[in-house]
Amino acid sequence: MTVVVGYLPTPEGSAAVDHAMAEAKLTSARVVVVNTGHHGDFSHPDFATAQDMDTLDRQLTTAGIEHEVRHDTGSSSASEAILNAATETSADLIVIGIRRRSPVGKLFAGSTAQEVLLDADCPVLAVKPR
Repeated sequence: MTVVVGYLPTPEGSAAVDHAMAEAKLTSARVVVVNTGHHGDFSHPDFATAQDMDTLDRQLTTAGIEHEVRHDTGSSSASEAILNAATETSADLIVIGIRRRSPVGKLFAGSTAQEVLLDADCPVLAVKPR
């Protein structure tokens, strides 16, 4: 089993990783962590630092979880990077973090979560931080 998780250096991203790790421990799944810049903007806060990714790698290794950490430096959107990783690895599950949005914010299309939820070929687990 393979679980792909979209990671941002935010509470939502941490919640997604935590849930992916819990799933991996239950099912002996392999976890593929994906982080990318905002449409190729690697100065954007969504692009995790090398230190963030190293910390995440150590956390997964310490937990004994088979994993791969992808720090995508292409110009694709985050949703494309997550969906491509899911396709390439024949993922059984995608885990993404979501944030609370205002009623007006819900009207705007194009969010990463919405694109992943609508376009994924496997189940998607959307989680919020506690």
